[in-house]
Amino acid sequence: MTTSINKVFEVEHPIDEVWSSLTDPYKIVNCVPGAELTEQVDENNFKGTVKLKFGPVKAGYDGLITFTERDASAKKMALKGLGVDDKGKGNAEMNMAGTLIEKTPGLTEVSVSMDISITGMLAQFGSRLITDVSNSVLDQFVNNFKALLDGKEFDNTLSAGSMAGSMVKGLFGGNKS
Repeated sequence: MTTSINKVFEVEHPIDEVWSSLTDPYKIVNCVPGAELTEQVDENNFKGTVKLKFGPVKAGYDGLITFTERDASAKKMALKGLGVDDKGKGNAEMNMAGTLIEKTPGLTEVSVSMDISITGMLAQFGSRLITDVSNSVLDQFVNNFKALLDGKEFDNTLSAGSMAGSMVKGLFGGNKS
């Protein structure tokens, strides 16, 4: 099961500050719901875990994140993530590209595109549900990232309310009258 997600959002911070935070694994991991770094392999490779729980479904992945590109002058980055289900019943792969554009001094546009491929237990829920849940996780990441830049506290545990809504929408087709 494969899905693609594209998001564009703005943050009211200078582009260099946004770049510095977005490319620092120790800062950014805290913005990802359920994620934790466990080891730095080298300057571009990091081991970690992601644990998600939404409704009756629990998923945990042990994985490796690799920066495949960090071009500070062009403000472009790319990541590849490989994860193995901690129960040994599937895996996940993610390719992400991000670009920053300075809209005005102090206002930065962030564009993110992700391709996610999942096999195993989670794949049985179908691409619509995985896409909806992935979008919710990315939305929570954006909110956490904005809070990080603003120096505010935030919680990186997965927001159960948004996951429940995503599951209902994904399972039943959403727009019911």
